[in-house]
Amino acid sequence: MKRSIYTKFIITYVMLALIILTTVATLGSLLVDRELVSLRARHLYDEANGIATNNADTYFSLGGNLEDLFTSLKLTATYEGSRILIIGTDGQIRLDTDLPAPGEEENVIEHFNAAAFGPTYYEVSDFYGLFSENHLNVMIPVTSKMATRGYISVHIPMTAIYASRDRIVNKVFVVAAIFIALSFLILLQFTLSVYRPLMKITAGSLEFARGNLKHRIETKSSDEIGYLAESMNVMAQELDKGNEYQRQFIANVSHDFRSPLTSIKGFTEAMIDGTIPPELHEKYLRIISQEADRLENLTQGIMRLSNMDVDQAVLKKTDFDINRVIKDTAALFEGSCRNKKITIRLVLTGEQLFVNADEDRIKQVLYNLLDNAIKFSDKNSEIKIETEEKYNRCHISVKDHGCGINKNDISRIWNRFYKSDSSRGKDRRGSGLGLAIVKEIINAHGQNINVISTEGVGTEFVFTLELADENIQADAAE
Repeated sequence: MKRSIYTKFIITYVMLALIILTTVATLGSLLVDRELVSLRARHLYDEANGIATNNADTYFSLGGNLEDLFTSLKLTATYEGSRILIIGTDGQIRLDTDLPAPGEEENVIEHFNAAAFGPTYYEVSDFYGLFSENHLNVMIPVTSKMATRGYISVHIPMTAIYASRDRIVNKVFVVAAIFIALSFLILLQFTLSVYRPLMKITAGSLEFARGNLKHRIETKSSDEIGYLAESMNVMAQELDKGNEYQRQFIANVSHDFRSPLTSIKGFTEAMIDGTIPPELHEKYLRIISQEADRLENLTQGIMRLSNMDVDQAVLKKTDFDINRVIKDTAALFEGSCRNKKITIRLVLTGEQLFVNADEDRIKQVLYNLLDNAIKFSDKNSEIKIETEEKYNRCHISVKDHGCGINKNDISRIWNRFYKSDSSRGKDRRGSGLGLAIVKEIINAHGQNINVISTEGVGTEFVFTLELADENIQADAAE
């Protein structure tokens, strides 16, 4: 079974705590032990040096009172918790503070050799077998007239130093334990601010993977974790919109294909079985041809959008006269305008106005906008097409006086296959792709298109294009 990040974190935390405690118990104990031995040895050296200078030198050189010396050293040894010896060069112990009185018991240290004591003034040993356990031993010579008369040695059992070491290490243990306990707050903070939000994000991602795009990850944090959760929520929302759009797209395509196919199939079967008499075949064949044209236009529209999705950045930009393109496009609708008694009024800036764009695609934009304007304009109305230079761009406006667009539909008119209720009439058939194609083309040019509409009054579409080089326009004007 794979361990979770949280489990790994807990294991690492416990291992770190054990390492800290083990380090304190071993390395810490060793370091404290060495430091205590060094400090105590230095203190004992100072003590022994004072005795050698103030007391033992007089004793060895002048034969001082041993009783007075013993009393003084006894008090010092009792206060320091140590054992003080005065040793002759032959290894004979002349004074031992552990005895009741001086000279009460003569003792000779066997194999005594001051030269073998060690390279330093102290060592940890049984002091030539004198003690049954290790002691910290400090020994310095007592000299007089350039000769060594004897030695002063001070001893304390290592058990006393170990006891001091254990007291210090135990306090360090307590501090380490408190530190480890307090560090649990870090673990708690990690659990609340990182682990739990990550678990929510993980659960949310599983819901998204199962297709539940309505699910939302709830988090109150405003850090990177919260940003990640919010980003995933936005992603799910956009995917849900995409799925909804796909469902709507398929439904719309199916609907728009079904209507002409139903007509074609119905009229064809009626002619075959004799329901429609031969003298009416020509009439219904024209209807079938019109429905086939609808299917062809719908297919071409879908192909155009598909091509723009793939190659929308591939534009064949040239400098051309937008006024000329507008005039040529308006001329294409002369028949449609005559049937509805609609007038197209052109309000163009200058004789020529050059822009830099893909001419073929801009023709398509104008065609779709003008086709929509005629389709939704009332009879005996006017459509105005206007060009204007403003803010170093060319603004093109197509304005009709038709039924207008409901304010709830304005934000959706750019969606593929979307049709407002006002476009459902029999005389207003369309694929719902015209404005989607317009939007894609203008966006591919890096320009903007806006719509202003009021129900019962009319609709105006305004889009921008990049002006051509000023020198070209100046030459054209001349």
